[in-house]
Amino acid sequence: MAGSPPTLKASAGETTMKALEIPKDGLAGMKQNWATDMLSGFLVFLLALPLSLGIAKASEFPPAMGVLTAIVGGIVVSFFAGSRLTIKGPAAGLITICSGCIIDLGGGPHGWQLALGVIVVAGVIQVLFGLLKLGALTDLFPLSVVHGMLAAIGVLIFAKQFPVLLGIDPEVTKDMSYIELYAHVPDFILEANGKIALIGVLSVLILFALPALGGIFARIPAPMIVLIVAIPLGIFMDLGSITDDEGKSFSLMTIGNFTESFSFYPKFDAIGTFIFWKYVFALVFVSSLESLLTVKAIDGLDPYKRKSNYNKDLIAVGIGNAVAGILGAPPMISEVARSSANVSNGARTRWANFYHGLFLFVAMLLLIPVIEMIPNAALAAMLIAVAYRLASPKEFIGTYKVGPEQLVIFLVTIIVAITADLLVGVFAGVAIKIIFHLVNGAPLRSLFKADYELSETSDGYTILVRGAATFSNYLGYRRLWKSLDLSRTIYFDFAEAKFVDHSFMEQLQQLEDDVHHAGGHIAWTGLEKFSPFSNHPLAARRISRDAESRIEMKLTPRQVDLRILAENTGLNFYPQKVRNVAKYQDFPIQKGNKILYEENILSQYADYGKLEVSDITLSEGVRQEQNDLQMTVVHVSDLNLTIPDFALEPEGLWTKFSELTFGKDIDFKDHPEFSSRYYLRGDDEAAIRNFFNNGLIHFLETHEQLHIESHRNKLLVYMKREPLMTTEIQQVLRFIAAFVKISARKAQYV
Repeated sequence: MAGSPPTLKASAGETTMKALEIPKDGLAGMKQNWATDMLSGFLVFLLALPLSLGIAKASEFPPAMGVLTAIVGGIVVSFFAGSRLTIKGPAAGLITICSGCIIDLGGGPHGWQLALGVIVVAGVIQVLFGLLKLGALTDLFPLSVVHGMLAAIGVLIFAKQFPVLLGIDPEVTKDMSYIELYAHVPDFILEANGKIALIGVLSVLILFALPALGGIFARIPAPMIVLIVAIPLGIFMDLGSITDDEGKSFSLMTIGNFTESFSFYPKFDAIGTFIFWKYVFALVFVSSLESLLTVKAIDGLDPYKRKSNYNKDLIAVGIGNAVAGILGAPPMISEVARSSANVSNGARTRWANFYHGLFLFVAMLLLIPVIEMIPNAALAAMLIAVAYRLASPKEFIGTYKVGPEQLVIFLVTIIVAITADLLVGVFAGVAIKIIFHLVNGAPLRSLFKADYELSETSDGYTILVRGAATFSNYLGYRRLWKSLDLSRTIYFDFAEAKFVDHSFMEQLQQLEDDVHHAGGHIAWTGLEKFSPFSNHPLAARRISRDAESRIEMKLTPRQVDLRILAENTGLNFYPQKVRNVAKYQDFPIQKGNKILYEENILSQYADYGKLEVSDITLSEGVRQEQNDLQMTVVHVSDLNLTIPDFALEPEGLWTKFSELTFGKDIDFKDHPEFSSRYYLRGDDEAAIRNFFNNGLIHFLETHEQLHIESHRNKLLVYMKREPLMTTEIQQVLRFIAAFVKISARKAQYV
């Protein structure tokens, strides 16, 4: 049967969770968390070493200088950073800017030194921007434009690296434009060097296959596996003997003496030219934008819900870029792939970034002979994998799902960025978005100024939104939100609004997360009178007085099956996609991940508590590294018994590794079968041991292994990270009924 939608706004009492102990900062934090942070720093180092070499080489810098950037980003910048979990280092997103800058300033060593002057000046400007507290300006750029810019960079990186992957002599391609490189792809394939191409293609297969296998394989740093395979293959096939027409080898990495490469390199002779300042502005814009977006995204994954200081972090990146430029290295950002891996590895403080830089420094002192055995084709494969993530079909499809107009903005940004210039592409995308807003009824007078009325009562705040709420006037709303007490009720009224764009809906979602974490709650009205551009919850929407009378959704085959299940079992069924931040807050499943939405909700009050079966969208990673998966979970609340907080999951290879970062496995020596089947963790070990009595352990030993999480006397149970069939849902519900019944028994089995 179809029921009314579940309550989305919880009371303050329900949303105020037991706060996790925030890791200490500074030297106290290093002492407290050295084991977890050092382990994460080491794993990130395995990812960063080959990528830093490849990014520098593709940027027309000496390869070792890319590692130097990561060393500075770790050992130096960690002490100034305003974020706890981001990793600073060279990024693929800056490759086209750096290589273009060196070439336009004359190329060769002289062009490199002039480009270093650009990097130093850009770093100083970033420091000034941070001191002027301009970090919030990144919110002025809509995500469809930012993603379009990065997708364009991915397209350009692929063009440059594809010939390297196949072993084409660099002299053949050095004067080709990006368009010419794509035009010659068939020729590159026909003229490929067999040995080099074999290593390149095999490296690509490893990079894409390992994450696709999931489980423990997805946790392994794939670039390091590529090196483990590619270096012996290169030695076996004697790649060093492959030379160009002048007898110069181009198939292997060349480093030289790293310690003798330190000097004062930058030149400022071009400071009075347009080209110099063009690239200064490009570096400041892209480096700052990418860095701050990554910091914001990683904050959303932080288990401790710490908020970064964006301006302080911008200053830190600026200091890092100035130091890197002085030493001869390419610029850095808060890099998304390494930062996402850092969170997944269980890092707790900024010391993980420091350790990653320290391990890189040691490697450059001790492992140069090994590094010089790396085939360039393997590094090209890594950059092609990065390029694919930047411009993958998922980016196009995901943008279209938000709304067709977002895809148009995305495509315009890509096309203009590739054919004209990266920054021109960004501003073209912004211009198209503004035109869309005007065409869809956004009043010009409120397009660049937040138009609202704030009233305060004893219960909280009411915000009456007028005109348009868009990316272009969001800074006004941001200032408003920063002035509010988020532990109170915030009520939005869109009755007098005419247009709300996707960027504003994204920011409203972030505000909802912050409010629930602070113990308040949020609600809104008036949006039911808007017509969204798609069925995505964050789609842009314009006023439409007949919206309430229209049928908003058509049931999918899965929803039809779930409705039949509801009718046969007495469950209420609510199919629409909603957000419910408080419901899943602080459950272990969200550690390093984020539950975005739930839909297809089946609910019922059983004799032992309230059951809610939901299909949730779980997001792992952030931005280009984000992977969204759908799975079915059962949430149990209003229980009449006391359950300690714990997480129970089937034992596996990855859970053994997890003990190093996520908590000790609580074993029962009298129950070796249970201890070998399950990984059990939680803070209050005594309470957990008391709860898992003999009867409950015997039940778990003799039934199918499920994932069970308990938090604040509520349960979250799931079978696998996939949507469940109706028969599997019924199986899980029977399991939960038996689990709760046995847990409530006071008598223990012998």
